[in-house]
Amino acid sequence: METEKKTQTAAEQMTDRDLSEQIKKVTKESHVRAENTQLMLSFQKGQVTLAQYKLLLCSLHDIYQALEEALDRNSNHPGVAPIYFPAELARLESIEKDLEYFYGQDWREKIVVPAATKRYCHRLRQIGKENPEFLVAHAYTRYLGDLSGGQILGRIAQKSMGLKSNDGLSFFAFPGVSSPNLFKQLYRSRMNSVELTEEQRNGVLEEAVRSFEFNIQVFEDLQKMLSVSENQLQSSSTHSKPEKSLQLPGTIINTSPLLRMVLGLFVALATVSMGIYVF
Repeated sequence: METEKKTQTAAEQMTDRDLSEQIKKVTKESHVRAENTQLMLSFQKGQVTLAQYKLLLCSLHDIYQALEEALDRNSNHPGVAPIYFPAELARLESIEKDLEYFYGQDWREKIVVPAATKRYCHRLRQIGKENPEFLVAHAYTRYLGDLSGGQILGRIAQKSMGLKSNDGLSFFAFPGVSSPNLFKQLYRSRMNSVELTEEQRNGVLEEAVRSFEFNIQVFEDLQKMLSVSENQLQSSSTHSKPEKSLQLPGTIINTSPLLRMVLGLFVALATVSMGIYVF
């Protein structure tokens, strides 16, 4: 009996030292904050328009471009090599395929991102040069979140936007991963095998919290952009025929409820990517 207790205690201590568990612990408050926002609750209604989804893809493109360029450049770094799975996880090519589907071949000339997205990308490039081991925090929170919620969110997006096929939804697909659950176990074990000094480990944990903050800021900026667009549309409708609803081709905009629901999807995508659901 005593031996069993000692074994259990040793196992618990080992788990407490696992980097993946430590990240979950230090970001717990951020999880709660995100889960209890009105925007997150609005996502349950599962509604998003094509215009807003395209805006989301623009920010995801720049974020993953910065992250994956940093990972590629540091693929042999001891803090990156164990969790470097470009064939299985890389998102940039998929996002670019989606952007081309929605915007056309000249999509690079059309994408727009908020200031917070640019700050997030700057941070990813900075640590890629100065502290490559910190990349594990961003890679873990984004990629495992994508694996956890990708299929569900893909179906919601497809239904909400009335898409007849999976065209435009490549971001949610991981053809190189046959079993998301098994792959996440492998990823966590590789991540926990990364050798870090105490100072480096603390830095990674701080970076994990920072990754949440960057994502929250990105979606707050997206909200501001959408609010500006909403105000412009309302102003336009005021100077047109007041008895008609403001319309886009095939779409009637009921501004406040729709805006909240759209932002709900944005926050859901961000928080899933940060591991809120089933890490």
